[in-house]
Amino acid sequence: STGSRISEAVGLDVDDIDTEARSALLHGKGGKQRLVPVGRPAVQALDAYLVRGRPELARRGRGTPAIFLNARGGRLSAHGVHYVLAKHVAAASDLCPSLKHKRVSPHVLRHTTAMDLLQEGTEQIAIALWLGHESIETTQVYLDADLELKQRILDKTTPPNGKPARYRPD
Repeated sequence: STGSRISEAVGLDVDDIDTEARSALLHGKGGKQRLVPVGRPAVQALDAYLVRGRPELARRGRGTPAIFLNARGGRLSAHGVHYVLAKHVAAASDLCPSLKHKRVSPHVLRHTTAMDLLQEGTEQIAIALWLGHESIETTQVYLDADLELKQRILDKTTPPNGKPARYRPD
């Protein structure tokens, strides 16, 4: 729910998350940092993960402060995130067959956060700040994708007693 880049997510340490304030300190490109809100469901999942689901927390004294660990107890890599995500998408596609034909990646999750913010009426500049974009033009890509999606949906509709066609004003 943070809209973090994969490098920002795998770079998170336990001290970077404040579950009380529901925020995360992300370490982004070029050593830049930004504080982002974390949604309530994500905070609840993190609390459960850090308290109950992490027997390796007991080994923290000799290990890494990373939140997300690989099978050997080291920091999870970007490749590891792709692997875990693909495994869960495959499992979820049993219940939701349409997932089998979709490309789901960590960046798609980031894009989803941006689209959710956009559809909730969040200003483009706020989305750019949230995602850590230096330029608002970078965020424009998400707006264009939304317009393309709307056009594809519109193109599939058939007016009553007519044939599908794109509207062309005279």
